[in-house]
Amino acid sequence: MNHQSDTPSLLALAAELAPRPGYNATSLPSIRILRSETILEDVPVLYRPGAVFVLQGFKQGFLNGEIYRYDAEHYLAVSVPVPFRMASQASPAQPLLAIYFDFDLHLAAEIATTLKGQAGHDEKMRARSLISSRMAPTITDVLQRLLHTLHHPQDLTILGPGLLRELHYRVLVGPQGGSLMAALHRNDTTDRIVQSLALIRERYKEGLSVSELAVAASMSVPSYHVGFKSLIGNTPIQYLKALRLHEARLMIARRQGTLATIASEVGYASPAQFSRDFKRHFHRTPSKEAKWMREHLGEPTQA
Repeated sequence: MNHQSDTPSLLALAAELAPRPGYNATSLPSIRILRSETILEDVPVLYRPGAVFVLQGFKQGFLNGEIYRYDAEHYLAVSVPVPFRMASQASPAQPLLAIYFDFDLHLAAEIATTLKGQAGHDEKMRARSLISSRMAPTITDVLQRLLHTLHHPQDLTILGPGLLRELHYRVLVGPQGGSLMAALHRNDTTDRIVQSLALIRERYKEGLSVSELAVAASMSVPSYHVGFKSLIGNTPIQYLKALRLHEARLMIARRQGTLATIASEVGYASPAQFSRDFKRHFHRTPSKEAKWMREHLGEPTQA
């Protein structure tokens, strides 16, 4: 199936499902479609594990000196939640349209386990958190069929689960699938770092130290620090701070309390320090960032 000839019909399907700027929910909780009409520069983001398929427009991710391109010819796969910075090109005349696909981590790990040891699977590929790969006709094909079923509830009920499984598979056997599977299937060090991310997520409001995290991971502080930076592209403390700020950003946009209350909720003892860190990270005050989110990403859903 020819990727170029499919693009207009795939675009039309996506455009119908995303009538307004921001993230548009679909009948599948794991699929959202973003419509953006604005040029964005140096925007901090924290993606969930999954993949982003840009059908029109252009995005670039920046992490630890590397550039990750995702556009009509490339998609971005994310193996673990990782904060990075993003820029995108779009306009009202030619809006950016992108499919955001959240992994079912149990299903992805099951497929990765099945594929491990198969011919062509490189056991030595390094686990990576962000991976940019060239779009393939097989992925375009499953995306088109998936978006088509989203327009037909009966088809979605019967075909949806199989199409989601196929999309997981196509991403995992893509050009950089080995690095993605290495992160999902996990060797000893990767598994300890991923378990550590879960601990940070669970206890990010507390005053966690690197030494505590290293002990919990049964690693020395230097080994933990190197392993963490290698997989995540941030130091543990940078990651913890970014997680706190992104959580606070959502709470502010959802109007879940005063600034001082939210600062305390995410682990800041000083509202003034929180405001300084927030503006340094997002380049806007909390109130202006909340307004920007609602304008560009849509009204955030409740947790």
